[in-house]
Amino acid sequence: MLVLLPPSETKAIGGEGAPLDLDALSFPELNPVRDKLVSALADLAKDVPASLKALDISERQVDEVHRNASLRTSETTPALLRYTGVLYDNLDFPSLKKAEKERACERLAVASALFGVLRGGDPVPAYRLSGGSTLPSHGSLRTVWKPALEPVLAEADEFVVDLRSGAYSSLARIPHAVVVRVVTSEGKVVSHFNKAHKGLLARAIAKSSAEPADLKGLVKLARKAGLTMVPTGAKTADLITG
Repeated sequence: MLVLLPPSETKAIGGEGAPLDLDALSFPELNPVRDKLVSALADLAKDVPASLKALDISERQVDEVHRNASLRTSETTPALLRYTGVLYDNLDFPSLKKAEKERACERLAVASALFGVLRGGDPVPAYRLSGGSTLPSHGSLRTVWKPALEPVLAEADEFVVDLRSGAYSSLARIPHAVVVRVVTSEGKVVSHFNKAHKGLLARAIAKSSAEPADLKGLVKLARKAGLTMVPTGAKTADLITG
């Protein structure tokens, strides 16, 4: 299975891996676009004011621009350790057992504005770029990624579970994916607990020796882990908070 997680704006800094090697990443078909965007982002970093504007960040976050400048030379770390925040805190990748980490790296993937999509174990540097960003040299990322990323994900012959947020969903449609929302018991879409519950579901998927092949199997896995998931259609389900 392939579970697509949303990324985080913030990233863990540092790492112990060798500098970025695009050939070491999953989905090599995306490398031409990855290479183009890495170069564009690093070049943009030479102009700090332009970078701050394009990335929609303040002068207090100028370190993010400096990290973009060294994309090809800085240390890397696996994607599931690079991304931070509530979702990844609840996934808690470091606490997983060895076999569970292997399943997490195989089953879990992260949507990325810079790399398109990454398997959990793919080694990447720290960077700053959002799905809704527009680069002066290339325009909107949706325009850049859609022609390359959509065919790759559409042709995935795995059971795909889509947990992406709106900006990243717009980078590529996945017609055959099961889309999971996080809602209250009254059916209202939530924001505060959204990422936490997605992280808990991702953790349950990593910990399970059983690998779901369809929505029915996913619901069974979630419920076994103590989560409340309800199918709402042939390719949709709600993960209920509370």
